[in-house]
Amino acid sequence: MGRHTTGQSVGAHGRWHAVLWGLLLLFVIIAACAGVLGYRFYTEANQVKAHGQRAIAAMEGLSVSDQQSLSTLSQRLPSIQHETRAARAIAHGSLWNVMSHMPYLGNDIVTVQGMTTAADDISTRAVPQFLQAVTQLKSSPLTSPGGDLNLKPLLNAQQHMTTANKALQSSVSQFNALPEPRIGRVKTTYDAAKTQLNAMASTAGSLTNALDVLPDFLGSGQSRTYAIMAMTTSEARSSGGLIGSVGVMTTDDGKIGIKDFKANTEYIPYGSGDPTTDEQRIFNAWGPLQMSFDIRDLAVFPDTSRTAQAMRAIWQRTSWGKGTTLDGVLLLDPVFLQALIGINGNVTLTNGQVLTGSNTAQFLLNTVYQRYTPAEQDVYFQEVAVQSIAKMFKNLNLEKLTAVGKLMGSMANGRHFSMYSFDTTIENRLSAAGFTAQSPHDQRHPSVGVYVTEQNPSKMDWYIHRTSTITRNSCNADGSQTYHVRYTMTNTLTASLGGSLPDYIIGVAGGLRTYGLEKTLIYAPAGGSITNMSATGNVYDSRRETMNGTAVNASLAKLAPGASVTYSFDVTTSTQSVTDLAMDQTPMGWEGNGVTENLSSCSIRTKK
Repeated sequence: MGRHTTGQSVGAHGRWHAVLWGLLLLFVIIAACAGVLGYRFYTEANQVKAHGQRAIAAMEGLSVSDQQSLSTLSQRLPSIQHETRAARAIAHGSLWNVMSHMPYLGNDIVTVQGMTTAADDISTRAVPQFLQAVTQLKSSPLTSPGGDLNLKPLLNAQQHMTTANKALQSSVSQFNALPEPRIGRVKTTYDAAKTQLNAMASTAGSLTNALDVLPDFLGSGQSRTYAIMAMTTSEARSSGGLIGSVGVMTTDDGKIGIKDFKANTEYIPYGSGDPTTDEQRIFNAWGPLQMSFDIRDLAVFPDTSRTAQAMRAIWQRTSWGKGTTLDGVLLLDPVFLQALIGINGNVTLTNGQVLTGSNTAQFLLNTVYQRYTPAEQDVYFQEVAVQSIAKMFKNLNLEKLTAVGKLMGSMANGRHFSMYSFDTTIENRLSAAGFTAQSPHDQRHPSVGVYVTEQNPSKMDWYIHRTSTITRNSCNADGSQTYHVRYTMTNTLTASLGGSLPDYIIGVAGGLRTYGLEKTLIYAPAGGSITNMSATGNVYDSRRETMNGTAVNASLAKLAPGASVTYSFDVTTSTQSVTDLAMDQTPMGWEGNGVTENLSSCSIRTKK
């Protein structure tokens, strides 16, 4: 038995020995193959990188600023396309496709593949159309001999620009949907490319939107009349601020006329803007400051469509408006005028004051209230608006058109500028381009709306600074996302400075001098919800309201000099959302929305 057992042991040992050596040999073979494949992948990765660098190098130093650059880009385009096509072919080879399924590394491979696809699509689909449209605009006279806007080249370039922009936006959207890279070098390249591509998409989108809406808005086919409603955000209303004056802009085949602005006092005798039952209850019946809905308060509505409808109701009663059809409205504030002056050049007031692209907003939102009477304030605002808007489309070239298009886009995004047309076709284009301010309405592109209306009759909102933090908590299996939002308002006025300011700024209401008293409306994203609402600081009279069919969280926030209030709440977006949560809010007296984002907990790009 002992011999039998010993023999069996030796045989088993021999078999395990053979198995061990077989496994070792397999590991050697795998390692060898991995080494070969690894070397091949390393070589191909360097080739992809080289093709990409050559494509980028071919585009360096080129811009739409001069005809030579456009000609050079046209000559280099076949070479650029060759490089992007080669990079795409390598990155989608069999080895890369296999490696895209590997743990950890796979996501980065998918991202590199997506980057080469986006680059190739842009160079072959978007750039040729964009180049054709821009070349056409560059070589065409955009102004008439008298300096007015020539609409024909804009109309001719629309189709090419729209086609190019659709291709570009599609490629950039696909790029943004790629998995977030983990490997340092890939992430660095990805982040740089993302910044450049989104900037390109933003510029192309702004120019395309301008080409799409401006011809009709500026009187292609028929003359039009618009009310220019000048807002002061130093006395906040949901969509901007108190309406200080209203001008009239006429357009006829590119010719723009600006008639004298009328102070709000000239409109007040013609009554209110026909508020809805909800608007009457929230803004008038619920105080402490009761909105009268006359011309001064028409920006109290979060939606520009309601402001326009209210403006038309009053316009039709006036002696100067009842015989003239009002085709739409423009809402604008001093921040928009300041940016416009930055493009058009300085404005010199009749008192000798020179306003520039950096000092206009502060002058019109604060300084003017310290130094001048209300009558003088109206005159100076009128002078700035007339000069800057009249020059907006004067002596236009491609560079100025691009700058104006970008300005309109960024200012509309920050609610410093908004447009509305009563022509449904034109308004659909304005809305699609983002030029018409609206409370949260798009489930695919979620936003939280925070709109404030000053309850202390004053110009205190120049001193009320608003900041917010949006932190993503999760990307959910059903496609929704959850966020935590902190929204803070701070009265930056000091007691010592408040004592030196005129009553026109700090107010005369008992117990409210130097205070901000903000009626605050908070909207959930369309198709989403807000939960766990809380507040710190002097927030009171909180209530759940309904504004024209939409649920709203409403409250009053009282801010002594130096004091702050903070609203904290959780947000769940619609299951249809495809972009990160944004903040839509009443504009402040400067560019920038004060929003800080922390989206690192998960990536919307990875949700199903």
